[in-house]
Amino acid sequence: MTQFNKHKLPSRHVTEGPARAPHRSYYYAMGMTEEEIHQPLVGVATCWNEAAPCNISLNRQAQSVKGGVKKAMGTPREFTTITVTDGIAMGHEGMRSSLASRDAIADTVELTMRGHCYDAIVGLAGCDKSLPGMMMAMVRLNTPSVFIYGGSILPGRYQGRDLTVQDMFEAVGQHQAGTLSDAELEIMERIACPSSGACGAQYTANTMACVSEAIGLALLNSSGMPAPYESRDAYGEASGVAVMKLIEKNIRARDVVTRKSLENAARVVACTGGSTNGALHLPAIAHEAGIDFDLFDVADIMRDTPYFVDLRPGGKYVAKDLYEVGGVPVVMKELVKAGLMHLDCMTASGETIGEALDKIRGEADGRVIYPVETPITKTGGVVGLRGNLAPDGAIVKVAGMSEKEQVFTGPARVFECEEEAFEAVKARTYKEGEVLVIRNEGPAGGPGMREMLSTTAALSGQGMGKKVALITDGRFSGATRGFCVGHVGPEAAHCGPIALIKNGDVITINALTGEISVAVSEEEMAQRKTQWKGPRETIYATGALWKYAKLVGSARYGAVTHPGGKAERHVYMDL
Repeated sequence: MTQFNKHKLPSRHVTEGPARAPHRSYYYAMGMTEEEIHQPLVGVATCWNEAAPCNISLNRQAQSVKGGVKKAMGTPREFTTITVTDGIAMGHEGMRSSLASRDAIADTVELTMRGHCYDAIVGLAGCDKSLPGMMMAMVRLNTPSVFIYGGSILPGRYQGRDLTVQDMFEAVGQHQAGTLSDAELEIMERIACPSSGACGAQYTANTMACVSEAIGLALLNSSGMPAPYESRDAYGEASGVAVMKLIEKNIRARDVVTRKSLENAARVVACTGGSTNGALHLPAIAHEAGIDFDLFDVADIMRDTPYFVDLRPGGKYVAKDLYEVGGVPVVMKELVKAGLMHLDCMTASGETIGEALDKIRGEADGRVIYPVETPITKTGGVVGLRGNLAPDGAIVKVAGMSEKEQVFTGPARVFECEEEAFEAVKARTYKEGEVLVIRNEGPAGGPGMREMLSTTAALSGQGMGKKVALITDGRFSGATRGFCVGHVGPEAAHCGPIALIKNGDVITINALTGEISVAVSEEEMAQRKTQWKGPRETIYATGALWKYAKLVGSARYGAVTHPGGKAERHVYMDL
């Protein structure tokens, strides 16, 4: 085993020399041995909590990571950070906390690592925002880093079919429409989520789990196995061993996260029909490294990437099914065949992605993973849009939609917030053929850029998902179906065009050409702008969400809250 010299590692500041005797006394108080004190200190960060099934198994999995660190002559120091779980926060004021929690996670992990001078990090995360938040912290600190996903939930079974939480949100719409009884709803809610783990389809958590492997921060195949499988512990131990090798070789997070690896990650989001939130989180991770990679960069990659992995919500299968046919590595092997992967990118294993994929023997099964040469559709499942309604861009998930369904023109029906829209959907006061516009839900204007799953799921439950379109400066859940355009920018709070739309304005959305426009002249829009009364007042005049609204930038660049890698004047590892 490697004996580490700590003279260049951050933990020397808290463990080495006579002046650190008080610090060492704290470590002895926790039962650490002299040998453990003088080994590299590895932060094992988890988002464990009792908020939701996504996070409930992370504490157990962290113990296997610690075992791997110890096995490789390191000293693990476990700590936790927050999560806000979207499934619980969805459909009410709590959702405003969701996106803000991503940046709070990155901040708290950074502060813990800096305050205690840890030399490396293994980060475990389970729910939507905790995955990018943890990866953002790794890239910000630029430490040797390994990410590990807590795993997905097992699907429920009802009347011969798999159930996911998406079915429950849509069941609410069916119940409101009178096509689902109270008794059936109660049965479904008891069996839809039968285990620990994050939402089982290709929603945001599994999308970002796939990203973790494709971007190189996670060991290959570590994201696939469902959370309840105790055999996941082998990946935890291997991740602990791997981070010690990265310390030895001085391979840091920004050696792994590069422009090329971000492009690889965007490819995997596209070909799996992943969540539109990938286009929010990839730019945010890039920002931590000082790499220019915005929504349009993501959209360009998605436009020329075939969609060939048949996952819900656009397709048929869930994460467990993908795992059973070989997982993300087999998906990446198909991309390699089409010349769509950069193979020279470094990974957490200490090998390039090409070297790691050479060891993978699995092949596309033709059912969950189609061969890349015969994809489900020739372009990716997520499309970027631009036009006079969204000069800073917008994004729409088209996985599972026909070409005909990807073009929509209709009159606007404007709502000033999500609750207004949800009430209209519930009361059916909207009309077929309309474009529902939900504004004032952006990162600053919300504040917090809420997801709109309750509204979209209610529309689907009423059988209207394909008969109306919906646009917002907020976000959509990865579980959203139907023609739903999010991230419209600039947002209403910054007087983007979405703030100036009136009922009846004719809006055109064309995902085939990448257009989102409103049939209002420049002169008329300029006139409306002079009459704009400023951002809508919110009830958040203090506290974390007030602070977030003041700091947060455009969704185009990831809705970030600080200047990022380009502005930094030091590297944490070299202090």
